[in-house]
Amino acid sequence: MNFTRRKFLQQGTFAVAGVGLNLALPPWARSGTASNLTGMRPLAGKVFDLSVAAASSIIDGRRGHGVLVNEQLPAPLLRWREGDTVTLRVTNRLEVDTSIHWHGILLPFQMDGVPGVSFPGISPGETFVYEFPLQQAGTYWYHSHSGLQEQSGHYGPLIIEPREADPDSVEREYVILLSDWTFEDPHRVFAKLKKMPDNYNFQQRTVQEFFRDSREDGLASAVDDRLMWGDKRMNPTDIADVTGATYTYLINGHGPKDNWTGLFKPGERVRLRFINASAMSIFNVRIPGLPLSVVQADGLPVVPVETDEFQIGVAETFDVIVKPDDRAYTLMAESNDRYGYARATLAPREGMVAPVPELRSRPTLTMKDMAMDHGSMGSSDAGHESMDGGPVDHAAMGHGKMDHGAMNHDLMGNGTMDHAAMNPVSNHGRAAAPQAHDHVKGPGVVGLAANPVNRLHERPLGLQDEDHRVLVYTDLRARDCNPDVRMPGRELELHLTSNMERYMWSFDGVKFSEVDEPIKFYKGERVRLTLVNDTMMPHPIHLHGMFFEVVTNDSEFKPRKHTIVVKPGEKMSVDITADAVGDWAFHCHLLYHMHAGMMRVVSVVDELVPV
Repeated sequence: MNFTRRKFLQQGTFAVAGVGLNLALPPWARSGTASNLTGMRPLAGKVFDLSVAAASSIIDGRRGHGVLVNEQLPAPLLRWREGDTVTLRVTNRLEVDTSIHWHGILLPFQMDGVPGVSFPGISPGETFVYEFPLQQAGTYWYHSHSGLQEQSGHYGPLIIEPREADPDSVEREYVILLSDWTFEDPHRVFAKLKKMPDNYNFQQRTVQEFFRDSREDGLASAVDDRLMWGDKRMNPTDIADVTGATYTYLINGHGPKDNWTGLFKPGERVRLRFINASAMSIFNVRIPGLPLSVVQADGLPVVPVETDEFQIGVAETFDVIVKPDDRAYTLMAESNDRYGYARATLAPREGMVAPVPELRSRPTLTMKDMAMDHGSMGSSDAGHESMDGGPVDHAAMGHGKMDHGAMNHDLMGNGTMDHAAMNPVSNHGRAAAPQAHDHVKGPGVVGLAANPVNRLHERPLGLQDEDHRVLVYTDLRARDCNPDVRMPGRELELHLTSNMERYMWSFDGVKFSEVDEPIKFYKGERVRLTLVNDTMMPHPIHLHGMFFEVVTNDSEFKPRKHTIVVKPGEKMSVDITADAVGDWAFHCHLLYHMHAGMMRVVSVVDELVPV
């Protein structure tokens, strides 16, 4: 079928709502192969009808029940075009409320789809009409923001085609949507975590490992190490809260046994649009024998960078281009705790397979992940500059030796923050000095990172010693100059906090249900948001409604993202232009962390910045 990419874009209006168009799409836009299309049936056009209902799906040969959109797992692949206005009629056929959040999409806040923040939600039997113009292109996704429905299959990919010619044009493309599936009820999973947070961790250290460490490091060192972890009430193998003990890891709705397969012709350039739509799983992705050229992060173009492996946090997206030879390849997505994997095959012909790599040894946390020993390990604040452009002086900011118990949280810029008291200056002048900050102690805060540092340049846990290239955040550079290169007028600091023993997660020690006021931004201002991870787990932090620039040593081409993984013991910053008036969710995208309280609201108000 001689159907070019240009014709598809020009004739996008021929599609009608709810009609599967896989046979009409050109080869580069098809999902899967002719015999393996389940869960990735695309819809294109401007008007869509979506129905949310309880339905079942077959996962690795076993039937599971969930909350699905149009009875598909994943939900339909939506293909939009930049510049169009889309209308989506979403009908709720459940017995409880539902919603759809358009992740990473710039839109009016009333269309953002977060119940209790931007709209009331969609009641049973009701239809809500989303309508908004498309201001961007790239790889994105959508999911429920109601209860724990996202864990039950309520998520799907969406692609926005650029209005102009795509500089990364290829002969073929596939969406690679990663997710985690449990046959348990998600609320039961959460209840187990509240009762025993390490319920799903069956990779804990053994007596044999203690004797091994005693031989290698000495008995006293091994004993001290165990006592230290016990004192912190943490486990060095506690990499992921929910593991392969209950999860089946999926690619495009297919488990490892299903082996989703994408076909190509040798010599073709193939674009793989990776989306991590998991509830709780961070993946390390590689295709053995095939270099990966990263060309897009979170929907926005980056200067192409070649690597062999990358980590993708929950809610992140990465587009990579590969040029495979005439043989089969295994696409390996290994959970970051090495408890399981999702896999697929890229092959020139159906029926071909490649060897599946064995799971690598599970990693363990160290004192570095407690932010206890960065100085002796040679870490630095590379990539983190102060508000006036110089290196950050942590001592001057009150970190490290500050008396955390003696400070008044209410005055520090979060919760009931007093912006006038912060005395920000004009965005065009010299930026105000960073504010010393602390958060209250309480049952939701077990410990503080004594010496947090910037870790953007570091490989993720478990990938430090790989002998191949591994992508890090400082490898990313925006292809286009940042739209706003002003220095921030003020800096806010927010701590990621937890009590893992009681499975309590929060910002600044206060869970979402107990927060009195939102974080307030003023329309048009530049704000530096500094995140300090006081926990020993990585957190993918997501801001709705706006992109942010990750603060690196670059001044005008910082990578722009909507989600970033903050490593344990890390202190890093993002710069935000508050250009979207409204109320926006800001949260950890680990679903059970958000559910437990790791969420805030950012309110962008149409007022002048107080002076």
